[in-house]
Amino acid sequence: MFSRSAIDHYWRRLRGSDRFAECLRVLLALSGVIGYCLVTHRESAMISAMLGIIACALAETEDHWRSRITTLLITLLCFASVAHAVEWLLPYPLAFALALPLMTFALVMLGAISARYATIAGGTLILAVYTMIGADQPQGPLPDAWSETGQMLAGATWYGVLSLIWSVLSPQLAVRHALARVFDTLADYMESKAALFTPVHGVDRDALSLTLAMQNERVVEALNDTRAVLIDRIGMRRPRGATAARLQLYFMAQDIHERISSSHYPYAALAEAFYHSDVLFRCEHMLRLQAQQCRRHAEALRLHTAHASETDVRAAQKDLRASIEALRHDSPRPSEILLRSLEALLRNISAIQAQLDNETPPIMSVESEDHALQNPGPQSLREAWERIVIQLTPRSSRFRHALRLAIALMVGYTVLHLVHPLHGYWILLTTLLICQPSYGATRLRMLERVAGTLVGVVIGWATLRLLPTEPWQLSLIVLSAVAFFAARLRRYTMATAAITLFVVLCFNQVGNGYEVMWPRLLDTLIGAAIAALSIYLILPDWQGRQLDQVLANTVRTDAHYLQQVIAQYIHGKRDDLTYRIARRDAHNADAALSGLLANMLREPGRQRRGNEDLLRFLTIAHTMLGHISALGAHRETIGNSHARDTVTLAGNLAVTKLEHLADALATNTATSQPDGEAEQSMAPPSDGLENEAARLILGQLALILAHRDRLVAVVHDIRAG
Repeated sequence: MFSRSAIDHYWRRLRGSDRFAECLRVLLALSGVIGYCLVTHRESAMISAMLGIIACALAETEDHWRSRITTLLITLLCFASVAHAVEWLLPYPLAFALALPLMTFALVMLGAISARYATIAGGTLILAVYTMIGADQPQGPLPDAWSETGQMLAGATWYGVLSLIWSVLSPQLAVRHALARVFDTLADYMESKAALFTPVHGVDRDALSLTLAMQNERVVEALNDTRAVLIDRIGMRRPRGATAARLQLYFMAQDIHERISSSHYPYAALAEAFYHSDVLFRCEHMLRLQAQQCRRHAEALRLHTAHASETDVRAAQKDLRASIEALRHDSPRPSEILLRSLEALLRNISAIQAQLDNETPPIMSVESEDHALQNPGPQSLREAWERIVIQLTPRSSRFRHALRLAIALMVGYTVLHLVHPLHGYWILLTTLLICQPSYGATRLRMLERVAGTLVGVVIGWATLRLLPTEPWQLSLIVLSAVAFFAARLRRYTMATAAITLFVVLCFNQVGNGYEVMWPRLLDTLIGAAIAALSIYLILPDWQGRQLDQVLANTVRTDAHYLQQVIAQYIHGKRDDLTYRIARRDAHNADAALSGLLANMLREPGRQRRGNEDLLRFLTIAHTMLGHISALGAHRETIGNSHARDTVTLAGNLAVTKLEHLADALATNTATSQPDGEAEQSMAPPSDGLENEAARLILGQLALILAHRDRLVAVVHDIRAG
């Protein structure tokens, strides 16, 4: 028996899950359809309506209710157009075989407008296959030629209206969950960062730095998702009330991300210098406590509760300050540059703690012009069309994926007529869901889809044997669909097993469920084979082909970020839109490189280019970004004119050298050999420059240029290999 506290704990976890709301909507929508069909004796409409619900839920985006009205209308318009076209052309195989790839290509290219339209397009393609499956039901076509489509659209409309009402009643739910994901990923990043401070011999800090770079990709993705949700809520208006408070939390998370990604001094050198001191253990302990505090922030956001301040963090912060102060009185005393690095680290950690305790003033007033977020969506129909046109080139990854998927579905349609027309449309659905833009993602999805289908067929067979009565099966239909939506983003194998059980039980309501089991498994294998061959043979998008541009963009955005940081030391600190865009672009480029390397590691061996060297490049580039972030975290105006001029010259030199490296990477030309003179010239002088901020800048610039030279050496190794 579960205790009351355990039940409360599980209920809080369930209620705080970001999947809870969607699963509950699907539960209500499917239950409503089943109840309506049973009461009105329209059982024949049940399956089509439920497929419409699932398609609409898959096409759903986290929009505010004002935007969701427009999105729902566009979704239903796409659904109606495609479903009617499928119903009209399906009796004519040759015409349908020509129309299917054209429709697929057009819908995939529609996703070039924005992520919202990409989601709608994906849901529309799924509904198109559902329409084919609906016409493939064992009882044969219904008397009304359009009834199947009407039932499916009715189900989609019912779910859309339910989702719209939900959005009106809980307008901030998506924002809170998005921010909670940000704080969870920040906590993961903090814990990975804390491991770098462990002063223990034999620690593989290169591996830890690589893990940190990979973890940064998740933080960047969460921040970008949150920004998109906030932009939808704010629009062209001034943020007010809860939205303004969430916007401040987003800016706070951005600031914490900049500070926690900062790197003040090489970690291996710190561990060696302070091996016999407790100062690094205290730094590690402090970061782990702050990670726990971030997780509590995330839980408070999900559950919509207040967040209590922590007292043990304050004590740990006080102990860290005392430990650094004690080092100043040690004999022999550590070097001044090491002590300054520790003090800068303490200031940074203290600033993060002040943010987490809400003791700092707002990052910026929402009434100022600097509250603006860069809107990634098109601002007019002309801009939307231009976004599509610019992608109509074989160099575009979207164009290649659209063409590849269109041909794959046409081949799948041909194969289903050759193999078995009855239930054969599952081949198309499998190909559609497995075929991803990259080889690595397609391979992973294929393995998960096949394994999930096999498990689902076995569970379906057992269910039909153990629960032959209809009421139990109807309950399991709803629960399996809910399980699919609960698992589809994180556990795709489980999600596939759930939706396979859903299919088996649905077909058992209109015929014999046993008849679709093995065809479902066979069609999955055929569809998976078609998807695998298409990603390998049709305009394969090997990651190595775009590697030079991704490497160049990583260095170029770092240079632009550094340029913006140096300008703020000259003209004053200001978290304006220009600065935040430069910072975000640098982290996005770092995340893009991380994602590219992760995909490349899943590709065939001959398509990989110097895996170990590229991982070294990612590690060095992320560390260099950390040194730039350290400068961004300590921004302040330099009052002394001599120090200001020195910083300007040194900063411009570092920016120029990074831009030259980026140009060499982009054009695949020779890079200048590292000479080591530039970073030596930027070492903070012992006299003549008393400004502490200038000393910090010159020290960080020297480290940045040292890492730039290491990148040059790695690039030479990559090209030599």
